[in-house]
Amino acid sequence: MKAIRALLEKVEPSSVVGVGLTGQMHGMVLLSEESNPLVPFVGWQDQRGNELVQEGSETYVSQMQALAEEAGALHRGCRPAVGYLGTTLYWMATNALLPEEPFVASFMPDFIVASLTDDRPVTDATNAAGSGFFDTVGRAWRGDLIDALGLSLDMLPEVLASCERAGGLSGDAARATGIPKGTPVAVACGDNQASFAGSVADYEETLLINIGTGGQVSARVPRPTPTEELEARPHMDGGYLLVGAGLVGGRSYAWLRDLFREVGAAFFGGTGDEDLYEMMNRLAAAAAPGAEGLRCEPLFTGTRKDPDRRGLWEGVGTSNFTPGNMARALLEGLVAQFRRLYGEMNVLGAGGRTRLVGAGNGIRKNALLREILSESFKMPMAVPAHTEEAAYGAALVAAVAEGAVGSLEEGGALIRYE
Repeated sequence: MKAIRALLEKVEPSSVVGVGLTGQMHGMVLLSEESNPLVPFVGWQDQRGNELVQEGSETYVSQMQALAEEAGALHRGCRPAVGYLGTTLYWMATNALLPEEPFVASFMPDFIVASLTDDRPVTDATNAAGSGFFDTVGRAWRGDLIDALGLSLDMLPEVLASCERAGGLSGDAARATGIPKGTPVAVACGDNQASFAGSVADYEETLLINIGTGGQVSARVPRPTPTEELEARPHMDGGYLLVGAGLVGGRSYAWLRDLFREVGAAFFGGTGDEDLYEMMNRLAAAAAPGAEGLRCEPLFTGTRKDPDRRGLWEGVGTSNFTPGNMARALLEGLVAQFRRLYGEMNVLGAGGRTRLVGAGNGIRKNALLREILSESFKMPMAVPAHTEEAAYGAALVAAVAEGAVGSLEEGGALIRYE
């Protein structure tokens, strides 16, 4: 509520025609029938799904994956994973930790919508797909898989169409925010999809690369065609985003910064909290493309397919292992990972894009990274003029829900680039 009030210091509250929300789609909070939290929020980093169901047996998530495969649901988008709502719910049910009173398992953005409207939580396909037992093709809960897990559809929110009104702002929320009571609130949407909608003006020709702490490469496709490394996430317009979600991104570059900080603290009396990014970028820009043969595979925390895999430095010589070459090689290694994922999209027939759009602070604040991406993908890169792409996309969802614009693509014509 405080965040909304701070925003309204810049706009007239009566000019707000609708409210849109987006956020992290993974994780879970259990709510009472009055939409009050019954347990603390469990985030996507929760690892209980990796515990063994019984000593010497399979893990909770592997058991769920086996049941999904047996039900023929894997190819329908039901891909349970650690930290997903479905995995956490299954773990709690198996360990007899679910509340005795009636409850609904909600995603955090949907809980916030329910708090604003004072209604029972609802969700849409872009969030529900982050549960592990949602049929992304039929855009409905997979009842047979849910039954096989000993769970019930009554535990889950109703699924509405994306860009649909979830309710009106309640009196309490209106008083807390300053927005007029009854203002339409749209059903929440997934953050990756919202960022795409808030960054891309041309759905058919554009490839989006978003780099923050992590990174994703996304292309809009009409049909779901997932692979082991590419997800087919429902988009709000009825199509899908083919997404290569890597574990490489800003955190990888931050690791190198931290290494330089440790060297400075150990040998030169540094404080260990210096802001080194500007210097790293300057040294990397001064280094020649290819970093004099130094190569970096920045998989320091593994991949989604192989979480035990680790990063590599190759081609290390007596003259090329310098701070500038290290920074450049790491940036080139990041780009290589996104280029590899796009190559897999090409194999599926989802390549051939002619425009490259970059989003996220990892791209916005690093001109050299933008240059390397553009050269590697052989496309000019555009960056949205606005800085909060996911928030912009959520606002477009609200505009569609209220009828202010006819569709997300129509709203995309409003996007301007630097």
